[in-house]
This record gives sequence, structure tokens and C-alpha cells, in this order.
Amino acid sequence: MPDTITKLTYQTFQHGKNYFGLAHKYLSSQIMSLVSPQMQRNYRPISPELLLKIQTRLNQLLEADWNDAEKGVYPHSLLFDNPWTDFFRYYPEVWLDMPQIWQRLNQKNYQDFSANVPKDGYPSYYLQNFHHQTNGYLSDLSANLYDLQVELLFGGSADPMRRRILAPLKENLKATGQVRILDVACGTGRTLKLLRNAFPQASLFGTDLSPAYLRKANQELSQIPGELPQLLQANAEELPYLDNYFHAITCVFLFHELPAAARQNVIDQCFRVVQPGGVFVICDSIQMSDSPEMLPVMDSFHETFHEPYYKHYITDDLGQRLEKAGFEDISEQVHFMSKYLIARKPAQ
Repeated sequence: MPDTITKLTYQTFQHGKNYFGLAHKYLSSQIMSLVSPQMQRNYRPISPELLLKIQTRLNQLLEADWNDAEKGVYPHSLLFDNPWTDFFRYYPEVWLDMPQIWQRLNQKNYQDFSANVPKDGYPSYYLQNFHHQTNGYLSDLSANLYDLQVELLFGGSADPMRRRILAPLKENLKATGQVRILDVACGTGRTLKLLRNAFPQASLFGTDLSPAYLRKANQELSQIPGELPQLLQANAEELPYLDNYFHAITCVFLFHELPAAARQNVIDQCFRVVQPGGVFVICDSIQMSDSPEMLPVMDSFHETFHEPYYKHYITDDLGQRLEKAGFEDISEQVHFMSKYLIARKPAQ
């Protein structure tokens, strides 16, 4: 990316994505009001004061994103990395999938899977239509639409929020030689792609429960330079790695989709497989403890987007769970609609 890129160029690019996301949500809301007036009446409007706070938080996120690129945490080119091919290919399919989503919403049918989708071997809490997605996380269509749907939900800010894990990793990774980093619940590989750009020489690993999402991740990651990350289908509650194997572990947007016991199990597993002195970085939704002013958004999120474990998540003490597993030096950050916990395993 040429040196002539300016902060204004980046801000214009990001705000353009944000406005498109807002336009998409407005249009879908208007159509929903025609399709199902009762369902539309259940949605609570956000006050102008809260909208202003949300915009301020978005601006602060973009400022942090630009500053990290200026500091060399990652290349400026990453600021403009957008899955345009997927956008033009799959955006029409987002709309084609809407009638099924609205039907599930009307019928409150949250465990709706096609007969040809294998469901054996998954924990029961995973067999959900998270975000009202057709076939949950178990179809190629879901994997193809996921990143686009998340970008529309967050107005183009999903990747800037994901990138906030990179600076803490660079600050905490002191290992020399070959660094091994594991991304738990890697999904379509967006976080692994960011890690490859920030740590070009690292050995990257990823696990996910969904074969469809791992296929998508392999497809996307095979197109970027560097060693291909090693991906495995695995439950994060039973990570298939040796004790003390990784220098760092990341986990992005997983914990709000887990019941409480599973959250602790995942944290315990991450403690087991990270090296003494290694770092564990979590990125997930904001919580009541750090963003009480965002309660109107958090309070309706679980119902609007079918997140069955979210309401408990926003009051859960993740720091306490990390301490229970054995982590120390736990710190927290908040950027826009996401919260970050950075924890270290005690050095021997």
C-alpha cells in the first residue's frame, strides 16, 4: 500500500462501510415491518443520545485502528482489506435467505436444520440457529454468508474490532524463534488472516467445530502468502494439543455463544495448552460491568439475533474465570462494542 494513504482516506473508507451497513439494516427493518408488523413492534428504538454514544465509540475504534497501523503493529494495507469478492457474490444471497429467517423468527424456531445436515457429535448448545442463520453454523451457505452478515451487523467495524487483539499479542509475546499461535473457534479464518499479517513468521493453528467453516477458512487462507495455518475440527472444551504447546492463544467472538460451564471449560483448556509465560487474548462482546450505558443494546441483542447464552454472558465475570483457571496479570480493554481480556500463564 503506497505511503500516500492518509488517515482521512481510511476514515472515509470505514464510514462508507458503516453507512452501507446502516442502510441495509434500515431497508431490512422496513421490509420486516411489512412482512410481520407484530415482530417489528417488538423492536425497541435506540435513543438519539445512545446513537451519539455509539458513534463516538466507533470513532474511537477507528482512531485506535489507524494508530496501531502507524505504529507498525500491522501493515496499512490491512486497514483496507475487505472481502469484496464475497460481498458482490453473496450479498444477493443474504436477501434470498431473509424469508427463511423471518419465518423462523415468527415461529420462534431456533433449532431448525435441514435433513441433510449432519448433527451427530456436536454439543447440544451448538445446535442453534445463531443469528437466525439457516442451518446454524453447519452449512457451506452459512460459512459463505457469515463474514458479510457480521460486517453488516457492525457497520463494517468487525475487522477493526478483531485487530485490537494484535497490539496486546505483540506486547506480550517475548518468545524468540518459531512462535506458535492458536486461534480457538477460528470460523472462516478472518482472525488467522490478521495474525498472518502481524506475525508473518509464526506457525498458526486454528480449531473450529464446523467443517463448513473450516473449508471456508482453508479456501481463504490458501490465497495469502506464508505458511498455511494448521486447521483442525475440534471442540474448544477438548483441545487436541499437548500441554504447554503454544506461545499465545486468541479467541474472538466465542464466549457469548457458550453456556457458563462451557466458558470455564474452554478457559481451562486454553490454560492447559499455553506455555508458562504465554498469553491468552479474548475478544468478545461488551458486558454490563464495562459498558452499563449500552444496556439498551445489550438487553435486546439476545432476542433480536437469537443469542441464547448472551444474557448470562453480559453479567459473567470472565476475569474471575481466568483467575480460577490459573491465569494472572489480567487486564481489560473496551473498543466500540467489544471487550478484550489479556491474561498470562505464570512463568515457571
